[in-house]
Amino acid sequence: MQRFNNILCVTTPYSDNVITLERAAALAGNNQARLTVAGVIDEIPFNARLIERAPFIEDLQANIVAEHRKRLEELVAPWNKNIEIQPKVLIGIPFLEIIREVLHNGRDLVIKTAESGGLLDRVFGSDDMHLLRKCPCPVWLVKSKSPKAYRRILAAVDVDDYYPPEELNTRHLLNLQILEMASSLALSEFSELHIVYAWDDIGESMMRRALVDTSEEKIIAYIEEVRQQHKQNLNVLMDEIISRLGKNTLEYLKPRTHLLKGSPRKEIPAFADEIKADLVVMGTVARTGISGFFMGNTAETILNRLSCSVLAIKPPGFVTPVTLED
Repeated sequence: MQRFNNILCVTTPYSDNVITLERAAALAGNNQARLTVAGVIDEIPFNARLIERAPFIEDLQANIVAEHRKRLEELVAPWNKNIEIQPKVLIGIPFLEIIREVLHNGRDLVIKTAESGGLLDRVFGSDDMHLLRKCPCPVWLVKSKSPKAYRRILAAVDVDDYYPPEELNTRHLLNLQILEMASSLALSEFSELHIVYAWDDIGESMMRRALVDTSEEKIIAYIEEVRQQHKQNLNVLMDEIISRLGKNTLEYLKPRTHLLKGSPRKEIPAFADEIKADLVVMGTVARTGISGFFMGNTAETILNRLSCSVLAIKPPGFVTPVTLED
């Protein structure tokens, strides 16, 4: 299944980009997509008081760009024999220039080597988190120790129906995108496909803390009723994805569904570790109507706890706060 047409692969300084380049080249080949490999360099600061040196600064910047482009050409040479790869040098703040490149040239996937987060045990670096929050197209962050072939792909969905109608529709469309993308990759990778939904029942804790005594029997019955509703929601989603992809495709993939009780922030990263997932495909939807929020707190917490590669997808209609400069 063709999913990508115009891929942007971003190299990261001080990282081994080989695994990411291999995966980007394979994706481009399988999808018959255009592939651009870009590196981002700093812009030489211009001091207005030294305006007489402007030509020198421009020449110096041009030389740095030419040298970096030469390195990119050497880096992609092993894969350039089978597919055409366009090297490109971007100048400026990495995440801003990557997003502007996506906007300007209609890229439909950004794939790059994940940075180390460092502080607060965050898995991804600051540029990665900016991309996850603000890049309008899917962002695939590849861990440096990621295997060449993915054995297990985990798709994380949200089938909770306790949302306003408009947001419920957005989340449903996002769920379909996640499952279509994960299924396509599982087919091309010959990997196991796991589909997970974690649900947290606020009502249970409220019942246990209530001033009026509620018997354990009633609490257990209530929990089971809620679980059955979530299970039904997940089954409905699976029926729709079967109708979209075809019964034969799903019978070949044999996806395994997992309904987990507990906080998604905790259960999904723990489950990814438990099954040794190589890739998690998930959405980064924020609550509608909350100005300035581009990724939900739950999604951000999950992303920072994952120890594997991740493919993060924005919901339909997402608008990035980044704009093109004149």
